[in-house]
Amino acid sequence: MKKWLLSFVLVLLVFSLKAQRYAYVDTDYILSHIPAYKAAQEKLNELSLEWQKQVEQVYMEVDQMRRKYQNEQVLLTPEMQEQRKEQIAAKEKMAQQLQKQYFGPQGAIFQRREELIKPIQSEVFSAIDEIAADDNYALIFDIAAGPIVIYNDPKFDISDEVLQILGYKGNK
Repeated sequence: MKKWLLSFVLVLLVFSLKAQRYAYVDTDYILSHIPAYKAAQEKLNELSLEWQKQVEQVYMEVDQMRRKYQNEQVLLTPEMQEQRKEQIAAKEKMAQQLQKQYFGPQGAIFQRREELIKPIQSEVFSAIDEIAADDNYALIFDIAAGPIVIYNDPKFDISDEVLQILGYKGNK
């Protein structure tokens, strides 16, 4: 009896999977064909290079300060040595802060990317959503960076059921 029931469930599962429609997209390919995206990428690259030069300039100043200190160290009093070390440390900290300001997780490059790229990506994802709804796709995968689900039909979402089994309450 158990074997028959298991076979029946497997057959139903296979038929239900075949009834679903699946598709994939390559967002890298799509974005590479959008002129506004190319322009935004070029702008980001220009800004990145400019900001990187600024950061490197400060680090070069730190390096020069270190070399000068090492050359003059024997001539300096202990107080002067300590003062120079503090100046070097302060300049290095400034360089690190500048680098974080430009390239950190919430840095200027991240913010500019959000301003320039996110609207274009949103348009692409809206188009994918529209196609998914019109053509009745259950899942759409993005193969650009490996298979990632970028659209799913909410009626196939069992996340709240999983939460319920685990003893938690979902949002639906």
